[in-house]
Amino acid sequence: MGKKEKEKKEKPLDKMTAKELREICVTTGEVVGVHGMNKAELIAAIKEVRGIVEEKSKKTEIDIRALKVKIKGLKDKREQAEETGNEKLADSFRRRISNLKKKTRRAA
Repeated sequence: MGKKEKEKKEKPLDKMTAKELREICVTTGEVVGVHGMNKAELIAAIKEVRGIVEEKSKKTEIDIRALKVKIKGLKDKREQAEETGNEKLADSFRRRISNLKKKTRRAA
């Protein structure tokens, strides 16, 4: 009876696993599509629900999914250029695809 119960402190969001973050989102009930989100999206959603303002860093965050959509579009254009026989245009698309792939690797 003389012992004080320690309050269970929550560890920082960035130190939690994606599974733990999903559990938090599900318990709040305010976030939709929790199981389709990655860790960064889950952290952003929790911060938004809790009203935590995130400081902007100098480093701009790159949206990997948006880059992959661009890559897919460029691949289609490259294939069309190859079919029409325009090798010069196809080569420029190939280089652009390569540069975008490098950006996705750096962002990860």
